[in-house]
Amino acid sequence: MQQWLRRALGALLLLGSVGLVAMTEQGLLDHRHASQRHGGQILDLGAGGPPQAGQHGYMVRVAGPVRVVEAPYDPEFGQRAQAPVLIRHVEMFQWREVRVGDDVHYELDWVDRPVDSRRFERTIGHANPESFPIQGKQFDAGQVRVGAYSLSPALLHALPGSNPVAPDMKSLPPNLAASFSLYNGYLTTSAKPEQPRLGDLRVSWEAVPAQEITVFAQLDGDQLVPAVHATDGKGFDVQVGDRDLVDVVPDVPESPSFVWLRRILALVLGMFGALLLLPERPRTYHDLLLAAGAGALLVGAVASVLWLGTDMAIGGAWFGVALLGLGLAVWRIRASAS
Repeated sequence: MQQWLRRALGALLLLGSVGLVAMTEQGLLDHRHASQRHGGQILDLGAGGPPQAGQHGYMVRVAGPVRVVEAPYDPEFGQRAQAPVLIRHVEMFQWREVRVGDDVHYELDWVDRPVDSRRFERTIGHANPESFPIQGKQFDAGQVRVGAYSLSPALLHALPGSNPVAPDMKSLPPNLAASFSLYNGYLTTSAKPEQPRLGDLRVSWEAVPAQEITVFAQLDGDQLVPAVHATDGKGFDVQVGDRDLVDVVPDVPESPSFVWLRRILALVLGMFGALLLLPERPRTYHDLLLAAGAGALLVGAVASVLWLGTDMAIGGAWFGVALLGLGLAVWRIRASAS
């Protein structure tokens, strides 16, 4: 009875070793495959400490407040904002054609692009200027950082939110100060701002706020950039606030913890399982070597098969463990037979 119990326990330990190493390696594989869709292996850098050697090319999560090092500047109007992005909007008071069923009427309104009045059904009395003398533009900060990392232009343009920026009349160049006046947060060319006329302009600014964000992107030196080879079609993400990695990439399963401890435990379980399956006799160190070889052969073979075609380095290392176990087991079997 004891012999059968010992063998049953040995078989269970062998199955446990195989199951443990299979779960560990499959968990790593699932994490890696899901990470590849977003651009590569993922590191969670949290508050964004300085980049370390070997991190180049990794996808990283960095969270923290946006810090503007070189503020954006609108040189034509002399406007500046302590923000990642400054956007100038230009509108002109123009005719618009409004259709409601078969009824067509015309009204004057502020529009941020030239309205081609030549396409109107009734052009007489509704002619618009052909172009804007001043264009809307976007001005990026010279450098924006989150933690120790700077944001590339693509990430800068993905920052969410906007706040209006009050024009600073004192910063206007003299020629524009003579043409524009301040009215309700706009600079306008209207002689009577409350009664604009056809062709009048109004200019306003908005800025992307410097707020706490979470960035998921590829690490290139100390810069965060989109992953160009990501199969998800984007290669980065920017979210407001300090977001956990699972919120940023919810389709990526967590990598198994204590990987090396689990691997060593699988080898130890395999060794003891094989030892219990050996014929009952007084144990010597030769039996321990034989059991260690058999356990390493079984665990290494299962793990190497899982990594076939995915990572030759890890798969090759496990194959080497299996070969070492095979060699050790064969050596002890021949030594015992002689």
